[in-house]
Amino acid sequence: MSALARAGGELTLDGVSLEGIAREFGTPCYVYSRAAIEAAFRDFDEGLGGIDHLVCYAVKANSTLAILHLLQRLGAGFDIVSGGELARVMAAGGRADRVIFSGVGKSEAEMRMALAAGIKCFNVESEPELERLDAVARSMGKVAPVSIRINPDVDAKTHPYISTGMAGNKFGIPHDRAIDVYHRAARLANLRVTGIDCHIGSQILETAPLDEALDRVLDLTARLEAEGIRFEHIDLGGGIGIRYRDETPPDVRAYAARLAARLKDRGYQVLLEPGRAIVGAAGVLLTRIEYLKLDKARHFAVVDASMSELLRPALYQAWHDIVPVKERDGAARASFDVVGPVCESSDVLGTDRALAVQAGDLLAILSAGAYGMAMSSNYNSRPRPAEVMVDGGRALLIRARESLESLFALEKIVDAR
Repeated sequence: MSALARAGGELTLDGVSLEGIAREFGTPCYVYSRAAIEAAFRDFDEGLGGIDHLVCYAVKANSTLAILHLLQRLGAGFDIVSGGELARVMAAGGRADRVIFSGVGKSEAEMRMALAAGIKCFNVESEPELERLDAVARSMGKVAPVSIRINPDVDAKTHPYISTGMAGNKFGIPHDRAIDVYHRAARLANLRVTGIDCHIGSQILETAPLDEALDRVLDLTARLEAEGIRFEHIDLGGGIGIRYRDETPPDVRAYAARLAARLKDRGYQVLLEPGRAIVGAAGVLLTRIEYLKLDKARHFAVVDASMSELLRPALYQAWHDIVPVKERDGAARASFDVVGPVCESSDVLGTDRALAVQAGDLLAILSAGAYGMAMSSNYNSRPRPAEVMVDGGRALLIRARESLESLFALEKIVDAR
């Protein structure tokens, strides 16, 4: 979705030179297209335009303040999974009453923080969580709005690590226990049932599993409403995938419009929780080749980015296209494994890539806007990279590169006795 193009053999993003960005801000460096983020959000928002709805961006995908601020200005709500993410949303100007709090391990402190802020809803994932939230709300003199996350036992047909709707996953309440759990929630004095929630996985490329999950959720709502439990909203989660290699993602606007048509007479506000589908294709990771190792059984392009900056290939064996920012006309291609400097054999960003490159060349790792910077670390004491947003022909720094001193600024040396 991001406007990547070549001008005179050089890769640009929304018309801005990526080589120029690398010179100005250094590498490794994340670069995002504002226009692509806005367009992706509008596909969801305008697709649902015929009904009461709220597109709650999944903060875990990319929690950089500038991106959160951009989305809140477009009218987004937010799906959070920690107190830290709530703090980020508020720092970016987001409204607490447009925040839903998901996640299986909410602490008492996080519950208190969210109740004090006045969030829209807690997506509760277990019966012990119901009891804890009721007790915390009672101690604060508040009533907590809740939705139960239902695990519909639907196969999202995605990677096992990012499938969340099957019976064996840690997420949600089993579908066949949902009615009992809702009645239990309704009996707790400091909880108010406001919705029902479902999220079956991530990087979903077929809408049939989403449709099946919706069928199961609607069946539950009908049965529960017949027993006196009313709903204000129905939350259908997120998970729609993007293109990394040769995938054909669903047409988001068409999917959202189909949802709107199906649900328009139900009387619910409809919530969605997209993350990757909004920011994933909008970002690239720039990295420069430090060395070519040609004397091994395989050829290696050793770059200055690593699994510390982009964990997905090491964690999921995920594919990201990797392309030279400047093409070498007429140069012969060779097969390279693109690897980082981190001291792990799993520090591989791409295998068997046909590249015509030399040491010092700049590479762009594509579709890196989601679960890139958000999952980065300081392993091997590596400062996390800069982030840049391309906006209207300008390259704007939205996060400075960490300094070496920042890596140990919170640490203390204590002399042993």
